[in-house]
Amino acid sequence: MTARTTAALLTLLVAASCGDGGSVRRAGTPTASAISTPSPRPTATATPDPSLGNPLSGGTGTVANATINAFGQPARNLPLEQRTHFFVGNALFNRGWVIAPSSTPGSDGLGPVFNAGSCSGCHFRDGRGRPPEDPDGPYVGLLFRLSIPGETSQGGPLPDPNYGGQLNQAAILRVAAEGRATATYEELPGAYGDGEPFSLRRPEYSLVDLAFGPLAADIRVSPRSAPFLIGLGLLEVVAEADVLAREDPDDGDGDGISGRANRVWDRRLNQTVLGRFGWKANVPSLEQQNAGAFLGDIGMTTDLFPEQNCTPVQAACAAAPDGGQPEIDQTKLDAVTFYTRYLAVPARREVADPQVQQGEALFHAIGCASCHAPTVHTSADAEAPLAAQRIHPYTDLLLHDLGAGLADDRPDFLADGREWRTPPLWGIGLIETVNRHALLLHDGRARGIAEAILWHGGEAEVAREAFRTLPRQERAALVRFLESL
Repeated sequence: MTARTTAALLTLLVAASCGDGGSVRRAGTPTASAISTPSPRPTATATPDPSLGNPLSGGTGTVANATINAFGQPARNLPLEQRTHFFVGNALFNRGWVIAPSSTPGSDGLGPVFNAGSCSGCHFRDGRGRPPEDPDGPYVGLLFRLSIPGETSQGGPLPDPNYGGQLNQAAILRVAAEGRATATYEELPGAYGDGEPFSLRRPEYSLVDLAFGPLAADIRVSPRSAPFLIGLGLLEVVAEADVLAREDPDDGDGDGISGRANRVWDRRLNQTVLGRFGWKANVPSLEQQNAGAFLGDIGMTTDLFPEQNCTPVQAACAAAPDGGQPEIDQTKLDAVTFYTRYLAVPARREVADPQVQQGEALFHAIGCASCHAPTVHTSADAEAPLAAQRIHPYTDLLLHDLGAGLADDRPDFLADGREWRTPPLWGIGLIETVNRHALLLHDGRARGIAEAILWHGGEAEVAREAFRTLPRQERAALVRFLESL
């Protein structure tokens, strides 16, 4: 499809789509009674984005793979001499860590408290975690962040005094697990503009069997699904100036979108920097993301996080044997970071399909691209396989208010309780192939793409209502486009 044809299609769809949509309360969970008030739909930009019809979402590193291993491939442009390092990192990522001391000291140090025994325990096939099918657990790919009001000296959230910053639901022998999670779900009925019904699933979580007394009275609990890992190295080298250029914290242009950057503590640099990773852009780098996961999820120390994950009341945890100091040395951490840096983005599929093309144009026309920025560029100063790439991740890496329905009420550095980082959408259509589920959003509540869109509020309210009031065929086309990513 040529640029001229794409522009003509976009113009045609915008003209066909303009009309009355709907709005919801800015504060409140979407319900049938709250989604019936008309409001104008947004209009599309006149200039087609270079992402339109482009299958190379990850630039020259994109791979053509739509199998169950689609998320586990090295970047296509990674030099052959560097692939050994990639596969060493892959082995460590998939390694099942064991309790210390052991006969294999290079593999011990698990715990004392933890959630999973390996990185792939949460990120199966480098993909996305999910809540368990049994609401009573066990919870592995969905963790629970904990904090109390206030902030640390670096500006981060204050951990619970007895349970720390994350609930650990497993432990080694002779150490108590901290507790476990359970969930109940409430169905919230609603209807599309044409009367077709839908239902949204709202989870309510409880933390039970707590081993060290009650949680703080003013505890803030935030469930977080493990995200898929493709393209992270590319996002790490998007120039900071380019990210900040998209900020509009006071909505100066009046479009209803007021994205802003998070500023977080970098343990390697010992200073506050731009946040890029995590559901609230609360982590600055892949190295720190991986080191934090080793400690919080697996219970293994690194130079960046040298202290065991035990609070002052957890005496048996503190007294447990360790696997050395640190348990993950810098060589291992570097290998895992290299691996996650060069996991390739799968190519888009069916880009010439007319329904996919229609959905792509609608994605722009109704305003989804205002936050899910289709095209960004990596810095020319980055490492060669990542440098000077035009990529299509569908994220601006900024925080946006998504309304009360998705709020966790837990601040994280500059992010408030209603704000979330725009998650990348590349690869979203392959989650079901790789991970055998289609559960989306930060806690896996959405049972597919349409439900995920319908949960959007706040800054995304107008775009959400535009989707809700599209004719059925156009809704299907937009979902089909997202499935092509």
